[in-house]
Amino acid sequence: MTSPSRRTLGALRIAAATVVLATVVVQIADRLLNDAFDPAEYFSYFTIQSGLITIVVLAVGGALALRLPRDTALYTTVRLATVAYAVVTAGVYNLLLRYVPYEGYQGLQWPTEVLHVWIPLFVVLDWLLSPGRASLPYSALRVVMAYPVAWLGFTLLRGAVTAVYPYPFLDPATAGWGSVAVYIVGLSAFILGIAALGIHYSRRRARPVAASRRPGRIHGAHASMGR
Repeated sequence: MTSPSRRTLGALRIAAATVVLATVVVQIADRLLNDAFDPAEYFSYFTIQSGLITIVVLAVGGALALRLPRDTALYTTVRLATVAYAVVTAGVYNLLLRYVPYEGYQGLQWPTEVLHVWIPLFVVLDWLLSPGRASLPYSALRVVMAYPVAWLGFTLLRGAVTAVYPYPFLDPATAGWGSVAVYIVGLSAFILGIAALGIHYSRRRARPVAASRRPGRIHGAHASMGR
């Protein structure tokens, strides 16, 4: 039997997954109605791909929270990845892209805000506040970086063939490969940093529980009970 807080968390995660799914569906429908939907372009964005990952992770996490007292280590690792992706999505959009003129179809603005502001905020708060999170080793960083590296490789290869890049800072025709390299290194470090902070937080929160399970002297047990 899960606790009331876990059941509430499960409902919130499922609701958030539904919001992300509805947002993507609305964006696609809006573009279709205005003859502006290009699947290859739309699904090439890191925001959209990571958003689809977030839908699955939140839905699975909601089911786990409704059924289990704690999240599994595997799920927590994948959830850490979605946290890092959500933070970098919010950071890149709000710091680099929000006020950059866009020549294509603008579409509805509220889905953009949901995907780049509100869902990242929910994902971060979920990580910081939700009960039942597993403690992670720093080797989980490899899992976090697997998708961004694959996405970047595909994006650069596709751009070299089509001369189309989803983000202007990845287009070497804009400012040269040197500038592209700086952005790649900077964003990679940003993702790693966010993930490392997430791991540190998971280990810090788990430490008191682990310590209370270690056998010790009676005085130590009394001290732990008095906290």
